[in-house]
Amino acid sequence: MKLGIAGIGKMGAAITARLIEAGHDVTVWNRTPEKAKAVSGAKIAASPMELALNSEVVISILTDAAAQDTVYNGPSGLLRGNVTGKLFIDMSTVLPAAEAALAGAVRAKGAAFVECPVGGSTGPARQGKLIGLIGAEPADAARARPILEQLCRRLEHAGPVGSGSVLKFTINLPLMVYWQALGEALAMARSVATDPDRLMDLLSDTSGAASVLKVRAPGIASMLKGGSAGSVTFDVDSGIKDMQSMLAEAKSRGIELPLVERTLDCYQETRQQRSGNAEISTVSVYWANRARQ
Repeated sequence: MKLGIAGIGKMGAAITARLIEAGHDVTVWNRTPEKAKAVSGAKIAASPMELALNSEVVISILTDAAAQDTVYNGPSGLLRGNVTGKLFIDMSTVLPAAEAALAGAVRAKGAAFVECPVGGSTGPARQGKLIGLIGAEPADAARARPILEQLCRRLEHAGPVGSGSVLKFTINLPLMVYWQALGEALAMARSVATDPDRLMDLLSDTSGAASVLKVRAPGIASMLKGGSAGSVTFDVDSGIKDMQSMLAEAKSRGIELPLVERTLDCYQETRQQRSGNAEISTVSVYWANRARQ
């Protein structure tokens, strides 16, 4: 198929590479052209409007609702040309209300809309092993499924647009809290003379471990010894953005999230003392070594 990808960050680039490998004719657009040029095998569109006009299906994966609005509704946005009959799949992590508003704008132009935020980072994206959380009308979800199955090992159709975003917050919330909990556990272990590699191997082998340690444990051990975290697949800033969105959505539903509130404070301290661009497991290492205040 002729596919367009709007937003070539880490995830967008990995998704693009996967779809090119699957045999699709892929065109990309990114606000920073250099990132688009770095994707091997993809054509480059000069604007979102050009991207949409030259694609049968457009996949967007954007930073936030403000970027979403600009890319879709801006002067040269995705919806500025004739997009009747096209399919838009949005993989951004934003509030459900933002997805619902975007769906209305897309449908008003005679096109179909599916939200599908995903669970997983760049590695699973490149391998086609993400978890896709679909919010869409049944017919639109069925239309998007053949493409999404090439990116995801599991697809969950949660219901109408907005439902996918709620499920994305649901699966991300325990993970955000886990990185902080791991840091506190590692702080407890400071008095134990155990090699960091062996300690992380032990933690990975317990019932209290998150599955993400299968990938991140070596990087955490390296950081505990003063080394590098390795490749950054999800950063501290992204974790902070997601938790802020979780809290906003929970407030609108009359739900209290005290653990998320406290965890967000801890992430913000980590960003201040380290970097928002750092690999998210930096949170664990910072709190493992943090001096008593």
